[in-house]
Amino acid sequence: MVEAVLIDLFSLPANLQNNIQGLLRNTLETIEKCSSIPAPFVYVLCCQRQESERNGEQESLLPALGDFQNLKKRLEVVCSLTTTAALYTIKQRLDEKDLSIVKVILPASRKDLMKVYIDHLFTAVYQFEFEDLQVASDCENLQIAEHQNGGQTLPTQDVALIRSEIQMYLESLPSLKGELTILRSSLIPDNIFLHGFTTRTGGISYIPTLSSCNLFSSSKRRDPQVVVKENLRRLANAAGFNPETFHRVKIDHANAVCIMGKTEPDSYDGIVTNQKGVTLAAPGADCIPVLFADPVRKACGAAHSGWKGTLLGVSMATVNAMVSEYGCNVKDILVVLGPSVGPCCYKLPHESAKEFHRIDPKCVRLFDSANPYIDIRRATRILLESGGILPENIQDDSVTDQNQNITFCTACHPDKFYSHFRDGTNFGTQIGFISIKD
Repeated sequence: MVEAVLIDLFSLPANLQNNIQGLLRNTLETIEKCSSIPAPFVYVLCCQRQESERNGEQESLLPALGDFQNLKKRLEVVCSLTTTAALYTIKQRLDEKDLSIVKVILPASRKDLMKVYIDHLFTAVYQFEFEDLQVASDCENLQIAEHQNGGQTLPTQDVALIRSEIQMYLESLPSLKGELTILRSSLIPDNIFLHGFTTRTGGISYIPTLSSCNLFSSSKRRDPQVVVKENLRRLANAAGFNPETFHRVKIDHANAVCIMGKTEPDSYDGIVTNQKGVTLAAPGADCIPVLFADPVRKACGAAHSGWKGTLLGVSMATVNAMVSEYGCNVKDILVVLGPSVGPCCYKLPHESAKEFHRIDPKCVRLFDSANPYIDIRRATRILLESGGILPENIQDDSVTDQNQNITFCTACHPDKFYSHFRDGTNFGTQIGFISIKD
């Protein structure tokens, strides 16, 4: 069933422009007559011609809106200077109400254009169907059909213009939840490496569990790639790295490692390089983003270590890649464990807990319970030390620094970090990143 209807009057052809009120009235009559109760939310998208005419278009539509009492509380006119601004506003309204199934009624000439905007500003969470504005006049047309927003047939230059419009609009948005904050380790020498761990502030993501500096987009979440890209651009600007040479691990919750410059695996949780100016990153939203730096051989790495990856030894696999590829001495490698869920909060089923108990009984608390508490950081440190990393070369603030300036518990600090454990499936993601300075 359609949850929301978008009526696109933004750029009507000349033959429709003179009858804008009649078109809108007919369309609203059809929606009011055919929709189940409660009626769907209706958004009328129109063009704000100039700053000085902020309300002009909306006021011209008021006579056509006045007779629809059943829709009145669910109807909103959104006037903006660009299609991007109008659609982004409507997306916020949909997200506030957790709506996903949308009927778009628009001139046929705008359909391919609108599909490109939607493909960039929305994710697969949403379902869109398109209907010609001139023929949206019977109930049958308002029934949701199969998902139809795939593909676009616009010329390449038109798509490029839309992308540029979207980028300029997102860049103009204010940062949310305060300034962008980067946590840095004193263990990694800043004269050789650029590095840090992000927090959740300083981006433009507005959905509560994703706000505001979410750095991962998924087909299952409501933050599109363009928003994550803008968050990354702001991070890169603040941190001083090039977002065009940014490489994030392709998570598999295993122990494969990608060697920069060699064939890239389909998925991997560790990545290493000795190339200057290339920024490596590992995400985390409870899992540990782990950074590796060898100031002697000038090589670095990043790894994503969840409970499965920890048991599979992804951190030592990353160390071993640095040793075998770049001739690093394991005793020179520095390792920093970033913000991650702590043993205060994290539980696993008893069968999984047994594996951590085998590494060290101290990795498990309340072992005899159905869901014991697990310390994946301690397990990571033990496996690293067993592989030859010096204890003093591992930073885990939860044991080494009572001020906890890096290794916070993500679940315990909702103001600072995202947490899958705490927030559920629509969670945001922070990262740890590192590069070798030019």
